[in-house]
Amino acid sequence: MDLERRIDLIRAPPTEEIITEGDLRTLLETKSHPTAYDGFETSGQMHLGSAVLRAIKIQDMLDAQCEFILWIADWFAYINNKMGGNLDLIKKTGEYYLEGWKACGIDMKKVKILWTSDAVKDSDYWKGVIDIAKNSTVQRTIRAATIMGRKEAEMQYTAQLIYPMMQAWDPFYFKADILQLGMDQRKATILSRELAPKLEQSTRVCVHHHLLAGLQGPDEGRMGQETATMQIEAKMSKSKPQTAVFIHDSRREIEEKINKAFCPEKIVDGNPILEIWKYIILRKFKSRTIERSPKFGGNMEIHDYSDIELEFKNGKLHPLDLKKETIQALDEILSPIRRHFEKGKAKELFDTVRNAQITR
Repeated sequence: MDLERRIDLIRAPPTEEIITEGDLRTLLETKSHPTAYDGFETSGQMHLGSAVLRAIKIQDMLDAQCEFILWIADWFAYINNKMGGNLDLIKKTGEYYLEGWKACGIDMKKVKILWTSDAVKDSDYWKGVIDIAKNSTVQRTIRAATIMGRKEAEMQYTAQLIYPMMQAWDPFYFKADILQLGMDQRKATILSRELAPKLEQSTRVCVHHHLLAGLQGPDEGRMGQETATMQIEAKMSKSKPQTAVFIHDSRREIEEKINKAFCPEKIVDGNPILEIWKYIILRKFKSRTIERSPKFGGNMEIHDYSDIELEFKNGKLHPLDLKKETIQALDEILSPIRRHFEKGKAKELFDTVRNAQITR
C-alpha cells in the first residue's frame, strides 16, 4: 500500500485533527508498522460513539498497516469513581467492552489488549508516571485533568491529579507511536507530545477523532463544531441515556430516540442526525436510498456526505424522511451486535453491566 493511501485512511472521518501530518508522514516513511493506541475508561453500556465509531477508526488504522493497542483503563475508571468505584465491576465492564468491539467487527486477533491493572504492578510504570509529574506544574496538571470529563472546579481529590500523569506516560510505557484518542483527551496527548524530549523519548503523533454529538441538540449545551469544549460537553454520553443510541437498543428504542432528536429543517451545524450519517452510516454503507414521495422529488440516492448535507441545507430533504432512513440504517448496523449479546459470555457480561449502578 502506498504512503498516500495510508495517510488517507488515518485522516478519514471520524479523524478531526492530526498533530502533525508532517510527523505522521515521516513516521510512516521510516516505520512500516507503527503502533497506535486508544484508551478506554470502562463504565456503563456502549453506544454508537464508544463502540461503532471507535471500531470504524480502529479498522482504518489496521488497514493503514498500523499495529493497534486497546488500552483497557480500568484503574483510570477506578480513580474516576466509575461503576461506584468497584474495581471488580470495572474489570467486568472492560471484558464487556471487548465483546462490544468484537461484535462491531474488530478482529480481536489483530489487536493487542493491555490492562492498566497489569501495568500498575510494574515499578517502571510508576517511575514513568513520576517522571511526567516531575516535569509538569500543578496548574498544568489541573488543566489536563479535565480529560476525566470533569471541570477544573471539580478537581478536589489528589487521585484526580494522578490520572493525567498516568495517561501522559502510557504511550511511552507501551511504546505507542500514534496517540489515536478522542478530542476530549487532547490535553493529555499534547502533554505527552510536549514532554517527550525531556523524557528522552521520540515525539508522538496525535490523531484525534471527533466526538459524536448527543441527540439533544444545542439547547442542551451543544452545538456547532467551534471548540473541543463544546464537543465534550454535548457528546453522546452513557451517563445521559437520552443523548445516546446504545448498541443494545431495539428498533423501537432507536425509533423513539431518533424521532425525538434535534433535527430542524435546513440546520446543518450541530445536527446529530447528520453527524450519524457522516461518521457512522456512510462509513458502514457505500450508499443509501432515502425514500421520499414523488411529489417531494422521489427517492434520493446518497453516496457521499456532502450530497446529503447540501440537500438538507437547501431544504430539499425533510427531517422526517432523513430520520426514517436513519432508523433503518442504524437498525441494520445494530442488529448483529444485539444478537452477539443474546447468549453465552457476552450476555452474562452485558447483564452484569446493565444491572450495575452507573456513576458519572
